[in-house]
Amino acid sequence: MTGTVTPFPAPRRASAPQTEGSAMSPSSVATAVEPLLDVRGLTISLPDGADRPYAVENLTFTLNPNEILCVVGESGSGKSMTAHATMGLLPKPHVKVTGGELLFRGHNVFTMSETEQRALRGGRIAMVFQEPMTALNPLKKVGDQIEESLRVHTSLDKAARAARVVELLTQVGLPNPADLSKSYPFRLSGGQRQRVMIAMALACEPDVLIADEPTTALDVTTQKQILELIRSIQAERHMGVMFITHDFGVVAEIADRVAVMQHGKLVEIGPARQVLNAPTHPYTRHLIASVPHYIEHRADFTKSGDALLEARNVNKVFNVGGGFLRKGRQVVAGDDICLTIHPGETVGLVGESGSGKSTLGRSIVGLMTPNSGQILFKGQNLLGLKRREFRPFRRDIQMVFQDPYASLNPRHKVGDIISQGPVAFGEDKGKALTRARELLQLVGLDGSAADRYPHQFSGGQRQRISIARALAMDPTLLVADEPVSALDVSVQTQVLKLLDDIRHRLNLSMLFITHDLRVAAQVCDTIAVMRRGKIVEIGPSRSVFGDPQHEYTRTLLDAIPGKAWEIPAELLAERAGHSAGGHPS
Repeated sequence: MTGTVTPFPAPRRASAPQTEGSAMSPSSVATAVEPLLDVRGLTISLPDGADRPYAVENLTFTLNPNEILCVVGESGSGKSMTAHATMGLLPKPHVKVTGGELLFRGHNVFTMSETEQRALRGGRIAMVFQEPMTALNPLKKVGDQIEESLRVHTSLDKAARAARVVELLTQVGLPNPADLSKSYPFRLSGGQRQRVMIAMALACEPDVLIADEPTTALDVTTQKQILELIRSIQAERHMGVMFITHDFGVVAEIADRVAVMQHGKLVEIGPARQVLNAPTHPYTRHLIASVPHYIEHRADFTKSGDALLEARNVNKVFNVGGGFLRKGRQVVAGDDICLTIHPGETVGLVGESGSGKSTLGRSIVGLMTPNSGQILFKGQNLLGLKRREFRPFRRDIQMVFQDPYASLNPRHKVGDIISQGPVAFGEDKGKALTRARELLQLVGLDGSAADRYPHQFSGGQRQRISIARALAMDPTLLVADEPVSALDVSVQTQVLKLLDDIRHRLNLSMLFITHDLRVAAQVCDTIAVMRRGKIVEIGPSRSVFGDPQHEYTRTLLDAIPGKAWEIPAELLAERAGHSAGGHPS
């Protein structure tokens, strides 16, 4: 491609390195005359009243040609702030760079004019954002959005730009690229939207690609495809890639070097093999020890007595896309589903997005009505019950939702949120509030949290509040729909341990819905694998993980990131010693 407008020297392409073809054998990094990015003492200030003065403090690292540098850390560590500073996308004037330099091929980005920064941004340095649905314009076709970058940064004419759009969509593995370019973002799947974002980032053949958590919200199979795509494009074009993530499984798949950040500071940096297998900083060791691993499945569960819940031949079909004089299509979310949950048992429902997992969960708690079949709770069929008839069962069946912030009323104090259910069932408000404080302590929070609002808590704390709200009704069955998918790995470990402790303490049964088999292995006695509305395999956790029978189950297991990486034994031993709260400083 020609016609790129840039005030910077043409890229010096290093020769491709020899790779060993293993996730744990990263490519050797070619020696370069100068790094692509050279970050020196970067400091980013936060506004007055923030929880700390600096988002990033005295950060120093380099990114070389032909290298994938994974920047790892939990929420609030400063990873994304560093990426946005590189792109000139900080929310000024409230958040701004107050110290240090950021050199791109020897040029200090922070002293450039706005025109120079604009030429750099999207041209020589490109970024793939975490959530493509918010990064893509919902009112513009995806092809037009890619073409816009070409129009701004190149001198290609309209016909050449159109051809380049199709070429890029083909390169990232999208089907029917000419037709897909005319689609709006909402018509694409999450994986397809992320591929469009990658195509847009690659449009001007950048030297540096910044990928900010590009696979966090994706299913394991889609995640594997995106990681392979980024790795293959990086090897082909010899780019420098700064890959931001909190998942060490992803790090094990693609990293050449690893930089670990905590509270805005760089605490450890080195080759991937060294950081993954012999970490030195306590925080790095803590993060790696918190990584769930599917090999650590649970012992077999002994079922006793009658099933607490039984789904019999449940079917659910959605009609979508129809309209006046236009025939819609049918999406099967439940296809003859049969499932049992016994007292004290945790059943994991795993599968990709769209497999029907959440549909079954919502049907059990009465938020959705299947087309046919039976859902028996203690022998009583819940389907067909009127709202008033279903109401007594709401005490026994409670749900923990995926997004705690969306499911907690931001205008109510936490104590009122937790006590609302019991009060609705006739309990004295004072007694319900006292019980709310006890439940907050049960889930690892101080009782004084009852007097605060949801926005005053972290994501992990809000999920604990959601669990406390569900427990306030003294349920016998808990439906947990992706309760840890949006949490950092160490917080995830704490919440999973909490759920398991509560299950044993209160003799709860649980339906645990997730797309992450590593998570399911930690807490589930029985695993049911769903695909396109069908349960294709079900059995004890040990059997499903140790000897999967269905091809789809094997595909899901093979797609687990970092599967070839063995977490050091001493770190697994340290995991047992971690308490439910906090982590090493």
